[in-house]
Amino acid sequence: MVRMSCPLSRRCVANEWRRVATSTVDCKMSAMPSVTAFAPATVSNVACGFDVLGFALGSPGDEVTARFIDGPPLVRIDDVAGDEGRLPRDATKNTAGIAAWALLTAVGERRGIALSIRKGLPLSSGLGGSAASAVAAVVAVDGLLGAHASRELLLTCAFEGEQVGAGSAHGDNIAPCLYGGFVLVRHTNPPDIVRLPVPDGLVAVVVHPHLEIETARARALLGDSVRLADAIQQWANLGAFVDALHRADFGLLARSLEDRIAEPRRASLVPGFDAIKAAAVAAGALGCSLSGSGPSMFALCRGAEQARGVAEAMTEAATRAVGSAPETYISPIVAQGARVV
Repeated sequence: MVRMSCPLSRRCVANEWRRVATSTVDCKMSAMPSVTAFAPATVSNVACGFDVLGFALGSPGDEVTARFIDGPPLVRIDDVAGDEGRLPRDATKNTAGIAAWALLTAVGERRGIALSIRKGLPLSSGLGGSAASAVAAVVAVDGLLGAHASRELLLTCAFEGEQVGAGSAHGDNIAPCLYGGFVLVRHTNPPDIVRLPVPDGLVAVVVHPHLEIETARARALLGDSVRLADAIQQWANLGAFVDALHRADFGLLARSLEDRIAEPRRASLVPGFDAIKAAAVAAGALGCSLSGSGPSMFALCRGAEQARGVAEAMTEAATRAVGSAPETYISPIVAQGARVV
């Protein structure tokens, strides 16, 4: 993974837990060791795969450290860094805290856990920030407990936190964040995750303008109906895209990176969207679209050299449109998702 330097840089929570977790308890620190987990940024939707396609980047990402504490069974948030004080310190309202408690409940753990969270992902960026915190929390707690929980269980527990953080339970950030690689979410409950092949040489470019778009606001723009013609084309694009991954057919992949559902309704939220997308394609990108609900935008490229040219073009276009240089990342689609570090 290469991170480019500037200017190319940069319902499972029980009422009883809420009562216990918010009570004032003088808990002494345990001498038990701590476990830290890293969970990567993810690109979701991937143009033609609204709410079902996603892939993992090498970085950036969030880190969560878990340790035991004395006292009653609860989850406590000791510290959050990198959020400018904006995220809840109340574990019953924090994505990581809710996910951690869901895992403790699922495995029948009766010890208390303290979490420290380091946000490496910008808030409301379209890079799966709430998913990363939830996934890092369950991986860290699982490592601390030595529970060796299945991925399906970890995914289910992380969903509990994601539902609070993102306002709905959809798996196109959670699943690639946990599993790594390229995934298709066929079903969320129970989880049915399809891991897709990644053709050799497929590289992602992501630019994150210094803007924020709340997921709930972006979803509200979509409404609850889709034109039949658009739905048919979206299904065709998704099927073709999956086939292109399996056969490493970059031409078909490029033709399939078309979003008929979300992008037409959300593009106006990103200043200069059309210019940034046009710059990416002109520089040789296979395709370009919103990452999640935006404002981040991604492009898929064939090879690192092409990706560097696309990154320059997208960064220049975004800088002109927004007035400041975005954070720009170049990364392969990494096979490994969240992990203990």
